[in-house]
Amino acid sequence: MSKFFCDRALRSAPLSQPRRTRWQWGAIASLAVWSGSLGLATPLAAQSPAAAPADLKSLLTGLDAAANKQNVQSVAEFFSPNFTHSDGLNRQTLQESLTTLWKRYPNLTYRTELKSWKQDGSAIVADTVTYITGVKKDGDREFKLTSELAARQRVENQKIVNQEVLQERSQMTSGTNPPTLKISLPEQVRSGQEFTFDAIVQEPLGDDLLMGAALEEPIKPEGFLNVTTVNLEPLNSGGIFKVGRAPANPVPHWLSAVIVRHDGITMVTQRLRVQGR
Repeated sequence: MSKFFCDRALRSAPLSQPRRTRWQWGAIASLAVWSGSLGLATPLAAQSPAAAPADLKSLLTGLDAAANKQNVQSVAEFFSPNFTHSDGLNRQTLQESLTTLWKRYPNLTYRTELKSWKQDGSAIVADTVTYITGVKKDGDREFKLTSELAARQRVENQKIVNQEVLQERSQMTSGTNPPTLKISLPEQVRSGQEFTFDAIVQEPLGDDLLMGAALEEPIKPEGFLNVTTVNLEPLNSGGIFKVGRAPANPVPHWLSAVIVRHDGITMVTQRLRVQGR
């Protein structure tokens, strides 16, 4: 377990002789591979989506279509050769990330909604929400994925030149009755600030034994490509309750929780902004 977290005091005593299970975490946060930096964004002087230029609507529709076909080359054509991304991606590493992602999840569906836009000189700045769904097979187990990404893109000459993620949440479930989780996590913290991260199971526990783990990962380009392995441990309460401290350097992180019981698995990842002092 990372030093980023420590356990909060729980109401019941720990279970004896905890059993550890290795679990490969497929970085469901990497569904955000074209959604950019996590710096703070001021609200747009919003224009109505209905009044958006036809070229902007066409770009977003075309990007969704290319992604739904999982055509990496076509997706890349919507991005400037000088595309910048505060998570550290450029157009080349974006293509590599998408190629890796679509090998893991070969049937993702993308749908983007334009929420607001404004003209900024010759450029357009657009706020969007992208909804991603899909199913992944792993042996005889099926995993259902959902992701919601609020992002801001700067468009110049019909190419996306920069993007930033405003919010991000991804969830993967499996089994006949996956746990319903309520996640408590601030959207933003300051460097060095203490915060809590809770993943609470909403259904009554009864005699169910829960296994689980919490995971934090700094968001770096290699994080979009790697698969992380975590230890699952018995949970002595109805979820995961952690206290974290934001790192000194203002790097955004993925915060993840995985909860397993006999009839289902739920994994949730949310992005945490870290603001410098």
